[in-house]
Amino acid sequence: MLSIKKYAAIDIGSNAVRLLIANIIEEKGKAPRFKKSSLVRVPIRLGADVFIKQKISKENTKRMLDTMQAFKLLMQSHKVEKYKACATSAMREAVNGEKISSLILEQTEVKIDIIDGEEEAAIIAATDLHAFIDKNKTYLYVDVGGGSTEFTVIRNGDFITSKSFKIGTVRLLNDIVKKETWYELEQWIKEKTAPYDKIDVIGSGGNINKIFKISGKAFGKPLTYFYLTSYYNMLQTYSYEERITELNLNQDRADVIIPATRIYLSAMKWSGAKDLYVPKIGLADGIIKSMYYDTVSSNIQ
Repeated sequence: MLSIKKYAAIDIGSNAVRLLIANIIEEKGKAPRFKKSSLVRVPIRLGADVFIKQKISKENTKRMLDTMQAFKLLMQSHKVEKYKACATSAMREAVNGEKISSLILEQTEVKIDIIDGEEEAAIIAATDLHAFIDKNKTYLYVDVGGGSTEFTVIRNGDFITSKSFKIGTVRLLNDIVKKETWYELEQWIKEKTAPYDKIDVIGSGGNINKIFKISGKAFGKPLTYFYLTSYYNMLQTYSYEERITELNLNQDRADVIIPATRIYLSAMKWSGAKDLYVPKIGLADGIIKSMYYDTVSSNIQ
């Protein structure tokens, strides 16, 4: 007996807004399979408003309303039966974040949950991360966003400790990350990874996915610290325009890819990691899976 459910996740980040539509394939006696049906990404970059002026501009409010209306219509066309929309640091820190969330609900009927860094880390942990983890290894999991980065230490398949830092690509682009925040992160990583002999880093986020794709590495093979350092140095020899024309990067990727790489390299340096694995997962994947497993557990009870 085969059944297919269609769920959607909306991830409202500081750099871009994404709609992921997934098919959940259920077969009796087998684990459910999650298959991406559609992914739409709109580079609204709310963080550029919020991290400088503390509020979302009128122009980006209008773009958010248009985008959510479009996402709603797409979900209807795909016959999505359940969805969840989560907003992270930009909406969380905007003085008008709740007001815009209410306006979107009123005008598009899309309900947005504004979540904190810890909940964000927990949702991402609901992904298929365990499928990529060697139970005998220790990892530092690094999820880089536009407004914040979530760090989690994973040991023998267990989540040991997790923390969110206000160091993100859009903040770094606008030069609004304090030296103290970098220092706090360095101390946290060194302290939490010190008990372990060997650490590998797991990286998630659009930028590291792009770097991994460019590297041509086979899925499951790591990027080395040496490769990432060379790539980081190479990027800086190109202007923003050249990164678009010669390296074929999208406009909204060509600037944030440098600060993103800096965050991953810092995490590797401070933890002593030589390898970084890229499982290609993110918040949207976690939202889909957490919705599904919440539904399953509530049906059992």
